[in-house]
Amino acid sequence: MFGLIPKEEKFFLLFKEMTTNIIEGAKLLKDMLDDFENPAESQRKIKDVEHKGDSITHEIIQKLNKTFITPLDREDIYALAAKLDDIIDLIDASAARIIMYNIESIPAYAKSLGFIILQSCQAVDKAVAMLGKKTNDEIFATCVEINALENEADRVSREAISRLFDDEKDPIQLIKWKEIYETLERATDKCEDAANILESVVVKNA
Repeated sequence: MFGLIPKEEKFFLLFKEMTTNIIEGAKLLKDMLDDFENPAESQRKIKDVEHKGDSITHEIIQKLNKTFITPLDREDIYALAAKLDDIIDLIDASAARIIMYNIESIPAYAKSLGFIILQSCQAVDKAVAMLGKKTNDEIFATCVEINALENEADRVSREAISRLFDDEKDPIQLIKWKEIYETLERATDKCEDAANILESVVVKNA
């Protein structure tokens, strides 16, 4: 009977697959913002990555429903999967808005946010890779890094929106870019949410 119970480490492998996919999406978004040669194609690739993320999330939930003994509390597995899915959703939403609003050029603030998003996603991936191992201090340190990156994204976003209200004369462009900046910043919020869950998991299982 016990041989029928799925191996616990499968959840960790699926989380790592999810964060690897998120990094791919973040790299595509950064490239889209930096180069802006073919934004529609970039957005299509990001959408494909987002679909893959949905599939991995679905697989985690299915496995959660079929697994009798889980390596972490069920609510933590579900919450972490949901927050990781939120990250790629916000990356996709940022790219989609750039296409939807017919943006013609990318300001430096947006490029900075794209870089911070990538750094945040890489840090989340690093922390997730340490789950289930005796590296609690390293996970905490990485979560502190994620929090610092979110604070930096918040600062850049506030500065960008403040400059927007000072300099932008076209109210339509102001509305478009305010929403884009806020959507980009929210991606780092979701990274911080994932970090908070990881910290909680470490404390529970210490």
